Amino acid sequence: MNVSLAKDLSVYKLVMGVQAPPKPLSLSPATLLSLVRAQIDLLIEQQIAATLWVKLPPEKIWQSELARYKSSVGASSFIYTCQIDESGKAEVGGDEGEGRVNSFSSPSSASSSHHISVHLPPDSQLRRENFLMVLSPQFCSLLLAHRPLKKRKNQISGKVNTDKNQPLLIITTVEGRVIQQVLNGIQQAIAPESSPILPASFICPTVPQGALMNQLLAKQLLRQDEINRQIITVRTSKLQQQNQELHNKEQLKDEYLNNVCQELRTPLTHMKTALSLLNSPNLKPPQRQRYLQMLNTQCDHQNSLITGLLELVQLQQNLEGTNLESVRLSDIVPGVVSTYQPVAQEKGIMLAYTIPTELPPVWCVSGGLRQIVINLLHNSIKFTPDGGQVWVRARTQGDYVQLEFRDTGIGIGENEITKIFDRFYRVRTAATEDYGGAGLGLTIVQQLLLRSGGSISVRSKLYEGSTFTVQLARVGNIPRAIATENQL
Repeated sequence: MNVSLAKDLSVYKLVMGVQAPPKPLSLSPATLLSLVRAQIDLLIEQQIAATLWVKLPPEKIWQSELARYKSSVGASSFIYTCQIDESGKAEVGGDEGEGRVNSFSSPSSASSSHHISVHLPPDSQLRRENFLMVLSPQFCSLLLAHRPLKKRKNQISGKVNTDKNQPLLIITTVEGRVIQQVLNGIQQAIAPESSPILPASFICPTVPQGALMNQLLAKQLLRQDEINRQIITVRTSKLQQQNQELHNKEQLKDEYLNNVCQELRTPLTHMKTALSLLNSPNLKPPQRQRYLQMLNTQCDHQNSLITGLLELVQLQQNLEGTNLESVRLSDIVPGVVSTYQPVAQEKGIMLAYTIPTELPPVWCVSGGLRQIVINLLHNSIKFTPDGGQVWVRARTQGDYVQLEFRDTGIGIGENEITKIFDRFYRVRTAATEDYGGAGLGLTIVQQLLLRSGGSISVRSKLYEGSTFTVQLARVGNIPRAIATENQL
C-alpha cells in the first residue's frame, strides 16, 4: 500500500498549533540521534509493537535504527516511512534546488506489507522536518526536529548563517493531546482520505505509565552519554592530529634553520680561508689573484643564498593570499627567452622555442609564470656545456597546457632526481666547474605550481640532458589547488 501526503502538511506547525505547545529546544543533530536511539531501545526492551511514522535523514546511521527495531519487533508493527518523490529536488534539512533525492526505505523493506512508503511532493513543507512518532496503546511519543530557514545575514556578526552551523529546533513529547493533533493533521493530509492510518478504536494514552517514562529517561541519559563520549573521542583525535602536525612543522622549521646555517657557514669558511692566505708574506701575484677570485666567488655565493632565502620566505608568506590569474604562455615565454639569448650565444648554445599563439590561457599565481620560466630556463642554460642545445616547447594536453624545457646538459643522476626540489639541494657532478647557486630555484618553482594547481616532472640521464615538464591548468577548468580549497 502506498500513501501520499499533501504538500502543505507540517508536523511542526501542527504541534505549535495546540494550546500551550511544548517548547522547542535548540539542539544538535547528535542529540537528536541519541533521542531516537533511546526511543528504539525502549520499544525493543519492552517489545512494544507500535505503529511508527518516520521521517529521518537518509544516512545509514539513522536507517539502521529502524532496521534494529524491525528485526526485533517489526513482525507485529507498522512503519510508515516518509520520502520525497523521485522527481523531487529538495532535501530534508536543505534548500530547494539542491538536487538531491531523499529515500528513507530500502527496496526490501518497502516491499514488506508492514513497511509502508509515504510519498511527499517535492515542495512539501516536511522537507525541513524529521520526526519519529510512536503510536501504541501502552506508549505514545513524538520526537520532532525542525530546521528553520537560514537567515540572510547575522546583523551582529555580519556572517551569513548556513544549514551546517544552524542548530535544530527539537521537540520531544509524550502528551496525548499533542500527538492526537498530529494524527488528525496527517489523516486530513492523506490522499485518498479514505485510507485510515490507525484502527478507529485506537486511543492515544494521555500520559504513558510512570515506569515507562523512567526507563525512557534512563535510556536517553545513557545514549546521550554515549554520543558525548564519541564526540570527545573524535575531538581528541583531531587535537592529537593537529598537535602532531604542529610538531612536524616545528621539526621542519628546525631542520630548515639548521640547513640555512650550514649553507651560510660554508662560503664564510672559504672566505676566511682566503683572507688568511692573503696575509702570507711570501704570496706570489698569481696566488694572490687566485685567492681574490675565491673571495669574489664566495661573496657571490653568499649573496645568492641570502637573496634566494629572502625570495623563498617572501613567497611562502604571500602565496596563500595570492590570487590566480589567467595568462597566455605566448605573452610571457618569448620575452624571457629573448632575454637569455645573449647568455646562450656567449656559451655557443642553440636556444629555441615553440609557443603556438593559439594555446588556451592557463591559471597561475600573479607574476608566477614569468618566475617559473626564468628559473627553469636559467638552469637549462647553466647546466648545458658550451655548444649544447636548449628547447622550450608548449602544447595542449587534455585539461592542461604542457610547457617543456629540454636540454643537452650534464643531466641528473637517477638517485638525485627525487631530491632536486628540496631546499638547498644542488646537483653533484664529476665536473670540476662550480655551478654555484643557492639550490632554491626548483623549490620556488614547485611552490608556485602547487599553489596554481599545476605540477612539474623531470626526466634525465647523466651526460645526455634533462627534460622538465610543467603542467598548468587551462582556464575553464578548476585547478586542483582551488578544488581542494573548496572541499575544505
